[in-house]
Amino acid sequence: MRIVIETIPHEQHRYTTVGDWYYDPDGTLQIKVSNLSDKRRELLVVLHELVEVLCCEQDGVSQSVVDKFDMEYEKNRAEDDESEPGDDPAAPYHKQHCLATGIERILAAAWGVEWKTYEDELSDLPEVEAKT
Repeated sequence: MRIVIETIPHEQHRYTTVGDWYYDPDGTLQIKVSNLSDKRRELLVVLHELVEVLCCEQDGVSQSVVDKFDMEYEKNRAEDDESEPGDDPAAPYHKQHCLATGIERILAAAWGVEWKTYEDELSDLPEVEAKT
């Protein structure tokens, strides 16, 4: 198993997101997270993505299904909508995303990261033009 975790400039994501996971052709799991104001916040996103991908893998939800849903969701997003694609009950990975968010919230509390301030920083990141 090989997992590569990196923080990247926000605009380098494949589409508008703060955290992204995908597999390279050789099977390497890539987790990319936007540079944020605090390492703890970056690690919260990393852990969310890791839990989500591992649960998706366990439950047979493929990367291509998740990518397709996310990219369509972002393409059709209303201007004032700040929701996460995985929060939509129609998301094929809704259950896995919600579990990852729950763990993320627990760690945020344990690490002293105020959830509302954290969410505000993520919401304030600009849109990214889809690259795929």
